[in-house]
Amino acid sequence: MKATPADIALICDGLPEVELGTSWGDRPTYKVPRGPKGKGFVIYRAPGKTAIDPSNGEPFTDLLVISVADEDAKLALVQDARLPFFTIDHFSGYNAVLVQQSRLGELDRDRLVEILTEAWAAKAPKTLVDEYFADGSTRRLG
Repeated sequence: MKATPADIALICDGLPEVELGTSWGDRPTYKVPRGPKGKGFVIYRAPGKTAIDPSNGEPFTDLLVISVADEDAKLALVQDARLPFFTIDHFSGYNAVLVQQSRLGELDRDRLVEILTEAWAAKAPKTLVDEYFADGSTRRLG
């Protein structure tokens, strides 16, 4: 089954201690854990001059910023030509990738589950991550 933009909410809401809040001013952001100490792991990015669509010269209007564990994880996603992830200079040194919501259908839903679960794990408290993966029922990326 191919991923859809609606899957973002379904997957994120299914992870422990997640809430939809805001960051970067007013941008909808999935955060973990709930409350004031929550860290964003999926952000709906506003159009801006640092992320221009090369096909039309206009700012992307449907970008997601998805956290990754480290630079190696980032490179694995952006360098795989089969995947729709990319980065921009503005995110140099920042452990996150970008993807257009309109291109999520290029991913299988199971792959999106893995990527978002890893994004969650990159920002969640270690004890919460350990508890979540302790039962062995969840697949984890590499």
